[in-house]
Amino acid sequence: SGGMAGRFGNDGCIGLRRSVVMRRYFSLGLILIFCAVSHAQEVDWPAYGGSDGGGHYSPATQINRENVKRLQQAWVHRSGDFKGGVQSLTEVVSEELQSSRPTSFIGTPIVTQGKMFYCTPYNRVFALNPATGEELWVFDPEVDMTQENLTNCRGVSSWGAVTPQGLVCEHRIVLATLDARLIVMDGQTGLPCEAFGDGGEVDLTQGLTAHIGSEYGVTSAPAIIGDLIVTGAYVTDSIRQDIPSGVVRAYDIRSGEFVWGWNPVHPDLPQRDAQGKFVAATTNVWSTISVDRERNLVIVPTGNSSPDYYGGDREGHQDYYSSSVVALDGTTGEVVWSYQTVHHDIWDFDVPAQPTLTDVTIDGQTRAAVVQVTKMGLTFVLDLETGEPLHPVEERPVPQTGQVPGEYLSPTQPFPLKPKPLHPLGITPDDAWGFTFWDKQKCRALLSQATTGPIYTPLTTKGTVMYPSNLGGNNWGAPAVDPERQIMITNTKRTPIQVKLVPQAECAGGEAFPQKGSPYCAEMKPLISPWGAPCTKPPWATLDAVDLSSGEILWSVPLGTLKHLAPWPVTLFVKGGLEAGGPTVTASGLVFIAATSDGYFRAFDVDDGAVLWAHELPATGNAVPVTYMHEGRQYVAVAAGGHFTSPLPSNDFLIVFALP
Repeated sequence: SGGMAGRFGNDGCIGLRRSVVMRRYFSLGLILIFCAVSHAQEVDWPAYGGSDGGGHYSPATQINRENVKRLQQAWVHRSGDFKGGVQSLTEVVSEELQSSRPTSFIGTPIVTQGKMFYCTPYNRVFALNPATGEELWVFDPEVDMTQENLTNCRGVSSWGAVTPQGLVCEHRIVLATLDARLIVMDGQTGLPCEAFGDGGEVDLTQGLTAHIGSEYGVTSAPAIIGDLIVTGAYVTDSIRQDIPSGVVRAYDIRSGEFVWGWNPVHPDLPQRDAQGKFVAATTNVWSTISVDRERNLVIVPTGNSSPDYYGGDREGHQDYYSSSVVALDGTTGEVVWSYQTVHHDIWDFDVPAQPTLTDVTIDGQTRAAVVQVTKMGLTFVLDLETGEPLHPVEERPVPQTGQVPGEYLSPTQPFPLKPKPLHPLGITPDDAWGFTFWDKQKCRALLSQATTGPIYTPLTTKGTVMYPSNLGGNNWGAPAVDPERQIMITNTKRTPIQVKLVPQAECAGGEAFPQKGSPYCAEMKPLISPWGAPCTKPPWATLDAVDLSSGEILWSVPLGTLKHLAPWPVTLFVKGGLEAGGPTVTASGLVFIAATSDGYFRAFDVDDGAVLWAHELPATGNAVPVTYMHEGRQYVAVAAGGHFTSPLPSNDFLIVFALP
C-alpha cells in the first residue's frame, strides 16, 4: 500500500476505487482498506507548534497507551554543532561566562513535504529522511558565534506554493538567525532562493537604532501567513535603556520585500524616530508567533519593556503593549486587539509561550480562543476575535510599598478566576523547606533577610524573592492542547529566584543585567540551601492538566527526579527536579515530554498523569518533542543537547523513536 499510495496519492483513492471496482480486480473491502492506509501514510508536523496556532498536538494514533512501552530508538542524527561543558542556573547570569558558555540544543524539527528539517545551536539547517535520518542536504549561514551570547534556535518554518509547477523554490524553508538575518532556502536542495532579498537573505538590522550584534537576533521560528513571513526578535532588554526596537515585521516570502512593521509604541505616538529608525526600547517579541489564516490574524506574545527590572524612567508609550497578547491584521500589521497580562511589568514576567489557538466550550457555547500561559503560572483564555477573557478575570490590588526611589507601581494586576493558578502566588519565611531542620533554618534565614510577600511585591535593594520567578511558572516550551478533550497540558517550574537592585554607583561592572541608563543594575541568583536545593517545598517541577472548559486542574504530578542533582536515597523520596522544555499530546491519549534535569524522555497518560514509558537520553532533552507518521509508521523525535538548567554536558543528539 505504501508504493500504491506513493503513485496514486490520497486523492487517487476515488479514481482507483471506481476503476478497480469496475474491473473487479479487488473486492470493495480491500480497496477501502487501501484507501484508509494511504490516508494514514503521512501525518506531518509542519510548524514549530505542530500547527500555525501552536498546540503541540498530533492526530496520529498508531502509538497508544497499550503499546507505548514498546517504543525503541529508530535512528539518531548528530550535527556536530555543540560546545561541551556543564551549565548551571547560577552561571547563566554571569556575563564573564558568556564567551565560554556551552551550547543549548532546544530545536524542534518540522516534518513536511516528505522531509524533516531542523536547526542547530549554530543556525545550521539539516534536511533529513524522516524514516532513516539520512542527510539530504545541509545549509550553513556561517554565523560568527564568537559575537553571540546565545546559542538558541528553536526551529525553522515552511512555505509551499499553492499551485506547484515543478519550479525551484516552490517549497521554501525559512531560517531567522542569531546575527539577525532572514534566510530563505529551497526545500528540495537547501540552496538559497536567490530572488529573495539579497541572494536569499534579508538584513533584519535595517531600520534599527545603533547596537552591537549580540544585542539583537532571532531565536524562534518565524510565522507564515499567506505569502508573508512575520518575525520578531530576541533583544537583550536588560543591558541598557535604549536597546533596539522590538518591532515585528512582515516580508514577502517570494521577493523579500518589506511589507509592514509594528513597533509596540502607544497607538497615538509615531513608530519611527526623526531619523526614520524604529523607536528604540520598545517591548520585543522573542517567543513564537501564532497565525489564524481564517481571520487573517497574527497573534504575538510580547516581552516586558527595557530595562527588565526598573520602570521608573519608562515613557508611557513603552508600557502600553508590554507583557501582552496582541492580535495584528495579517495584511497591514495594524492592531486588531490587545490584552495585557501584567501592568507596568518590572519583574520580567514577559509573555514567554506561543499563544495557542483552539476552540473552547464554556457554559455550552463553543468559541475560538487564545490560550496563553505565563511565567506567573496564570492562564488567560481569550476570545480569538476580540481579545476579551472567556473566563472571568479580576483586577486585584497588589503591594504598593517598598519600591526603590523613582519606581512606580500599578495599583492592580489581572488575576484569572479560571483556570486556577498552577503556581503558589508568593512566598514568606514560613515557606522555607529543607531536607533537615538545619538546612530548613538556613533557608528561613535567607528568606527573612530578603524582601518577600505576595506576587507583584516590588523589587528592592535588599533583594526580592520572586516565587513564581522570572523563569516561570510556565515558559517558552508550554503548552500542549488536546482540542478534542479540551485539555491543556503544561510543565510548571517552582523554583524561587532572588532579584536585587543595586545603585549604579555600586555596580562593579560585568553584571549580566547592567541596565545602563537607569539608576540600578540588577543581580539575580537562585534561592538555594547550603546543600544546593531550592529553599521551597518540592516538587520543583510539575506536569499539569487543565480542563479549559471548566477551568479546573484535572491532575498535577511531579515532573522528573533528582537524579544527577542529589545522592541516593534522596532521589527515592523527593520528586520533581529542574526542568526546561515542553510537552506534546496525541489523539491516542499520550503526553510526550523530556525537559527534566534527570535526562529522561517520558510518555504520560493524558487522563491521569501516569507514566507509561521512560527512556534515558544521553543528554537532557530540553526541546519540544514532535510526532509524525511517515510511510505508515509513527515516529517521536526529541532534541537531546542540554540547556543552562541541565546538570548533564551539552551535546547534539536528535533522537527518533518508533514501535518495533
